[in-house]
Amino acid sequence: MTDAYAKAGVDTGESGAAVRALVDVLRTIDIGRSSRSVLASGHYASVLEIAPGLGLALCTDGVGSKVIVAEQAERYDTVGIDCVAMNVNDLICVGAEPIALLDYIAVERADAGVLREIGVGLKAGAEQAGVEIPGGELAQLPDLIRGHPSPRGFDLTAAAVGTVAVDAIVTGADAAPGDALIGLPSSGVHSNGLTLARRALLEDGGLDLGATPDELGGDSVADVLLEPTVIYVRAVLELLRSDVPVHGLAHITGDGLENLLRLHAPVGYAISDPLPVPPVFGLIARLGDVPDEEMWNIFNMGCGLVAVVPDEHTDEAAALLAAHHPGTRRIGAVTAHAGTVTRS
Repeated sequence: MTDAYAKAGVDTGESGAAVRALVDVLRTIDIGRSSRSVLASGHYASVLEIAPGLGLALCTDGVGSKVIVAEQAERYDTVGIDCVAMNVNDLICVGAEPIALLDYIAVERADAGVLREIGVGLKAGAEQAGVEIPGGELAQLPDLIRGHPSPRGFDLTAAAVGTVAVDAIVTGADAAPGDALIGLPSSGVHSNGLTLARRALLEDGGLDLGATPDELGGDSVADVLLEPTVIYVRAVLELLRSDVPVHGLAHITGDGLENLLRLHAPVGYAISDPLPVPPVFGLIARLGDVPDEEMWNIFNMGCGLVAVVPDEHTDEAAALLAAHHPGTRRIGAVTAHAGTVTRS
């Protein structure tokens, strides 16, 4: 558990135990036939074999408390990008090509203007990712959803599907000591840690969403907090279709670079040359009095995705990915110290 995050209302230790309690029950489901699942739980997406050699990858995720910033700023046209990104970026981590997404929007009050703006973001994200949104669900739940302020409340989540050949699933199992870690830059906070970010900037720091602290270079607090999550799909698919062996892919979300440990390999990871840290993180740390180590355990700190490739393919992989996401480069290496992530 991290102190600042717990004080902001998110107890990661408690939530982890709760998830385990839920999963322990779901593991006992008896469907009367053999399971189609071909990937152990705990990875970024599930994969079911739906035809000989063909895997269907599935995942679900949402925007989290970033919607509160959208409500307060009355800016709804970017959170749809985040919703798409949080799902498709997980799908590609198992080597799948995302093909479709279904959104779920729960609202306190159905407002045509707000829903249109959310749709604008969903459309932009879908086009960046190359996915369809053939359907979804709108639920009006005034007894459940309360806005900041009311009646602007909403929640935005989605489920996404993709396809992958069963023999081409990327699990991380091929990662070996000496492999290179290629880091792809984030655009800032993305869609994780917003509870702590809001508390640090708006409550502890006494800023408002329109404030433009010097650290943000002329951008407002709302600008940086609503900056959409980067969608890495096209870059990663090009890497997967290249001659570069891809040993692992990690979407860096909540828990920061510890997400590398979700890869299925008995190895460790040494971050020797991290990507530049966006200024918003320094501002959060200063105003919220958040220790450096805790910042790295909560936020992406400037790195939104990591590709694991053989050392001899470092330059080729970095150049290919940088063509889509400038600033991409090697940030470290795989080590033999299983279950560890170190940073120097």
